[in-house]
Parts: sequence; C-alpha cells; structure tokens
Amino acid sequence: MRRGFQEATDKPRRFYKSVSISEAEGGFAILLDERQVRGPLGGRLLAPTRALAEMIAAEWASQGETLDIVGMHATRLANTAIDSIPQARAATAQSVAEYAGADLLCYFAEEPQALVARQSAAWEPVLQRAEQEFGVAFVRAAGIIHQAQPEATLAQVRALAEGLDDFRLAGVAFGASLYGSAVLAFALERGWLDGAQALALSRLDEIFQEEAWGVDEEAAERVARLTVESAMLDAWFRALDAA
Repeated sequence: MRRGFQEATDKPRRFYKSVSISEAEGGFAILLDERQVRGPLGGRLLAPTRALAEMIAAEWASQGETLDIVGMHATRLANTAIDSIPQARAATAQSVAEYAGADLLCYFAEEPQALVARQSAAWEPVLQRAEQEFGVAFVRAAGIIHQAQPEATLAQVRALAEGLDDFRLAGVAFGASLYGSAVLAFALERGWLDGAQALALSRLDEIFQEEAWGVDEEAAERVARLTVESAMLDAWFRALDAA
C-alpha cells in the first residue's frame, strides 16, 4: 500500500456537521453538533475569549472528510493549556527559562562581518527592550560556545513565565521552542513583533545562507511549516488580547 494512502486512511473521519460557539461558565465552548468538545484527557475545551474560541472553531469547521489533527495547531495548544499547564506550571516556566539560558538572540556569529552586522541590527533592539522591560541583563556571545546567563536573569524570566495565565504560558512555551528563543516568544506575546517578524529573526542566519546558496525542497517544506505555526501563535496571542 502506498505511504500517502495509508496516512490518509489513518486519519479519523469527520463525525460532525455543524460547528458553533456557546458562552459557558469559565469561557467560550466549542460545540460540534451542539455537543461540547473535550480534550484528549477529558477536559472541556473552553477558550477564555470569544476571539480564541472562533479561531479554534474555524479549525474544526475547515476539516474535510477526515480530521487533520496534526494541522489543528490552535486546538492542540488549547488542549495543552487546559489539560497540561495547570499541573505543570513550574516545570513549564522552567523550560522557558532554560531557553533564555541559551537564547538564540544572544549568540552572534564571529564571521562573516555582513552577517554579524545584520544580527546586531536586528537582534540588539529586541534584546535591549527585553532587558529594559524585564529588568534583566543578557550576556552576548560570539560563536557557538555556551555562555551562562546570570542566575538573576533566569529567575526573572522564570517568574515572568509563571505569572502568565495558562493560555499565555502555553503560547510562550510553544514559542520558545519554535524560535529557540524565550526573548522572541515574549516579544510576540507582548506584541513587540508579529509572527512573521519573530520567525524571520529566529531564521536570520538561515536566511543569510539562503540568499547565497538558495533553498532546497526539504528546507522549503520546513520553513512553510514554521510559517504556519508562527502565524497561528501570533493569532493566538492577539485573540487572547481581544476583549
């Protein structure tokens, strides 16, 4: 049997006709044929804002004859926020701090000078804003040798993460992993950057190389996937900002 056919038949079939939103205690519920959606662990899929509920509902409404669960990024992130974050807030905040401890934006190239200049122009304003608004100091490094960040910086990043609500913490943790940068994740959450800008900053080295050598098919597919995820995360935070 061909691989593509096997993957298609493995997807669950769509089992509902209508998708709607209903205001409920604790937020906004997503309904499939008037029945409330629950996550994999049984938690009720409740969004804290109508805008986020609409975003999640749109994913369910856009499904065809089978469900592309992997591609339902907002639904999966909401399930994480509901089922996982409440029991693992400290561990999740620690993971964000660990990304800050080896933050992509702190590792500048040693050469060529054109890349170093581009990194400095693009990354320094974001780092400096984070230092000012977070009340921290980040150590910059040249090359790939690990440079430890001050413990006070990591403690403050950890505290900032743990102070977020479950949905924002889930988003920041996802963003830190997506970008390899806690700074970029917080920058997106706070609206300093949009999703396209955050992804471009995280890929600055790759983009520099692509300008010289081009993009192969595998790399293009990866970038397309990252672009979708970054745009979703941008929309996620903006939906949480909505009244």
